[in-house]
Amino acid sequence: MSSMSYEPTQIFFIVLSGIILMLLMSGFIIVMVLLHRQQQLRNHQKMDSLRAEYEKTMLKVEKEIQDQTLSFIGQELHDNLGQILSLTKLTLNSPDEESFSEGKRLINHAIKEVRSLSKRLNLDWVKEVKLQDFISNELQKIEASGFCKTQFETNVEALTLDQDKKLVLIRIIQECLNNIIKHAEPSVIYISLMEKNDALSVTVKDNGKGFDAEDKSKGMGLHNLKSRIETIGGTLNLSSIIGIGTEIKLLLPFE
Repeated sequence: MSSMSYEPTQIFFIVLSGIILMLLMSGFIIVMVLLHRQQQLRNHQKMDSLRAEYEKTMLKVEKEIQDQTLSFIGQELHDNLGQILSLTKLTLNSPDEESFSEGKRLINHAIKEVRSLSKRLNLDWVKEVKLQDFISNELQKIEASGFCKTQFETNVEALTLDQDKKLVLIRIIQECLNNIIKHAEPSVIYISLMEKNDALSVTVKDNGKGFDAEDKSKGMGLHNLKSRIETIGGTLNLSSIIGIGTEIKLLLPFE
């Protein structure tokens, strides 16, 4: 029976090879661990950045809605409530009983208006209002002002949205309508609110002047709208033709 024997030099090279292999494996593992930790750090930094951007967006949206609400309340106090109270004063100056009854009715109406306005001083109304009701009310106000005709189409009956998402959508729709009123000169504003393929779709369209969507001087507002919808996981697409009108489509996937 024969046995295999190794020269001391061979044994040395075998041991040395084993050590080198172990060092290479150890080095590879260390490099992989370091790369993994760097990736984790980058992911944490990205998440922190996204979270900060989200919080910044929400704070800005809340402030803008509050500012717009205060502007609306100031206008209502001047144009609506002020007119009611002036009419009440004139009515109560008359001595007959019928005028007194009409004055009481006007005072009750003024109290209701004050209560309604007080509810809008904070953002609690966002929790209560349905998105479809908000859109319908905004379009009714535009049409009642005589600015232009409006159309609203929806297949949404029961819609549950996170308050922050609803807040952002409300602000984007407000901004779209403000831009139309300021610049578009349309005869019709059309909005649709649809549930499609596990997503909420909002389309805001007008038949006004349109504009060059590639014009960088008009791109900042669009960039802000895109940034906001992306913050809550949605997308925005705009198309506009000069002399034909503008269409903005928002798509927000359901969780």
